[in-house]
Amino acid sequence: MGVLRLPNGCLDTAPVVAKAPAPPLPLSGRLGLWVAEVDPVTLAPIRAVGTNPDSLFPLASTYKQAVLWAVLRQFDAGTLSPTERFNVTRDNQSLGNYPYDGTSIKDLSLRMIQKSDNTATDILHRRVGLQNVQAVADDLGLCHTRLILPTRDWWVAQSGLSATFNGTTRWAAAQGDDRIKLAAQIDADAREYRADYLQRKLNDYFETRYDRDDDLRVHNLSTPYEWGTLLASEFLQPGLSPRAQKWQREVMAQGFGRSALNVQHRGNVAWFGGKGGNGWGILTYSGYVQTKDGRHLVYAFMQHGADQSYTMPNTRRAFAWINAGVDAVLGEKKN
Repeated sequence: MGVLRLPNGCLDTAPVVAKAPAPPLPLSGRLGLWVAEVDPVTLAPIRAVGTNPDSLFPLASTYKQAVLWAVLRQFDAGTLSPTERFNVTRDNQSLGNYPYDGTSIKDLSLRMIQKSDNTATDILHRRVGLQNVQAVADDLGLCHTRLILPTRDWWVAQSGLSATFNGTTRWAAAQGDDRIKLAAQIDADAREYRADYLQRKLNDYFETRYDRDDDLRVHNLSTPYEWGTLLASEFLQPGLSPRAQKWQREVMAQGFGRSALNVQHRGNVAWFGGKGGNGWGILTYSGYVQTKDGRHLVYAFMQHGADQSYTMPNTRRAFAWINAGVDAVLGEKKN
């Protein structure tokens, strides 16, 4: 039996599993965790632990692996070339560092995962089309997962600069054609602003009127269980050609997490792919592990509303909990 779906095609809620061990080190805010060994044929959990597996969390940069998957689908369809090149412009520049002019799609995909480059992400996201990134979730029936907005779009909306977002109450619950239309309008709004101007407005927002509920309205979202299901599909049944899957694995192996896993230090990792993300009070880590003894693991850690505005220092605490979950699933003792 595979993963369970509702009559409308949506993934059902997480199966009843053991509660994840308590975090070994303190973590503040809302927390979610899903760690599962999955069957490589059915993708169903063989053994899993979870905490708040069906709660919605902002994904931050963890969502970027869905952009890569959408890129690879178009590569296989022949509508995109890995050697196609792009320049950084006022129109496409997002926050943070950015690639050199003339960077190829292949190199942009590596920067997106390895360096979490927002501009590289936005260039690729728009190149494949907003809805084609959302389709990565929709095709899997992940009905609570939103992937449609490039990075600059959610920051423009959160800082109050999108007339479309400000003028509607439909966005948070929008689906289908309505979501596609609104996303395109928010994206058009976002492209009107220079990145440095957006950064100033965003700083003002976080310093004077930040509301953590806004994160759930503007960010790309998922639940720990839905994201774990996406990971299982992404790495075990991606529906890609051998060339595209080679590209995927080369890039995703550069994502963060392997060195932080106990199973790596025990010498039991045959292959790893992962991605993390952080934002104001937000931290996310997710990954897929193939062990040398032939098991397939996925994990999705999510933190929202942390006491710390800059959450990267929570990484050690996050992986202490992820490792506790992995150990519980594998039936192994801690080091």
